[in-house]
Amino acid sequence: MDILTSAPTRMPSGARLGGVGRVLALGGGVALLALALTGCGSTDVDGAPVERKSFALEGKTLTIDAENGVVDLVAADVKQVEVERQFDGWVMLGSGPDAVWKMEGDTLTLRVKCDGFVNNCDSRHRVKVPRGVAVTTATDNGTVTAAGFDSALDLSSDNGKINVRDVSGTLKLKSDNGEIRAERITGPSVTARADNGEIRLGFTSVPELVDTVSDNGGITIDLPPGERTYAVDASADNGDVSIDVPRGDDSTHVVKARSDNGRITVRSAN
Repeated sequence: MDILTSAPTRMPSGARLGGVGRVLALGGGVALLALALTGCGSTDVDGAPVERKSFALEGKTLTIDAENGVVDLVAADVKQVEVERQFDGWVMLGSGPDAVWKMEGDTLTLRVKCDGFVNNCDSRHRVKVPRGVAVTTATDNGTVTAAGFDSALDLSSDNGKINVRDVSGTLKLKSDNGEIRAERITGPSVTARADNGEIRLGFTSVPELVDTVSDNGGITIDLPPGERTYAVDASADNGDVSIDVPRGDDSTHVVKARSDNGRITVRSAN
C-alpha cells in the first residue's frame, strides 16, 4: 500500500486559508485517500505462509468460534485437533492483521482481526477433527465446509456459504446470508435454515426427517429413488412447488420445505 505525499506549500505571512483554500485542502485529503485505497487491494490467502498447530481435546464435542475467513472441517484419523491456517490482510490507519488460535475447554477460537479506518482481512483454517467428535461451528463472516463426518454437525454462518459432503450424522445447517449445499448425505435427519440463499440437499439413503426453510431462495431436495414413500409438506409464498416422489401421509419419513420467495423442488435423484 503506497501513499503519496508532497512537501507543504508556504503561505505568505499573515495570509489566511479562505474558502478556496479549505476546498483545495479537502480535495487534497480526498485525493490522498483515493490513492491510498488504490494501493490497497484484495488479500492473497492462498499465497500466504501455512502455519500448523495441534490442540488437545478431551471428550467427544468440539465448538469452533471463527471470524473472517473460510473454515474447512474434515474428519480424520488423528488424536488431537490439527489446524492449518493462512491469513493475509492490510490496514490503513490502524493495526492488524492479528491472528488468534486457541483452545479453551472444548472451544477452539479461530480469528483474524484488522482494526483500522480502512481494512481488509481474510483467512483460511483447515481443521482435522478426530473421528467420532460432534462439531458445532459458528463463523461471523466466512464459508464453512465439512466432509467425512459420521458424527453430528451443527454449522452456522452469519455471512457465508455452507458446503457439506459425505456425512452420516445428524445435520443442523444455518446461513443468514449464503447458500446451503449438502451432498451424499446418509444421516437420519437434516435441518436447514437460510435467510437469504438457496438450499440444496442430496441424499444417498432414505432420511427420517428433512426440515428446510428459506426466506429468500429456492429449495431443492434430491431423495433416493425407489418405492419408499414420504410425508411431504411443501409450500412457497412466491414460487412454484414441484413434488416428484412417492407420497404417503402416514409415512415415517417426513420432508418439510418452506420458502417465502423461491421455487421448491422435491424429487427422486437419478
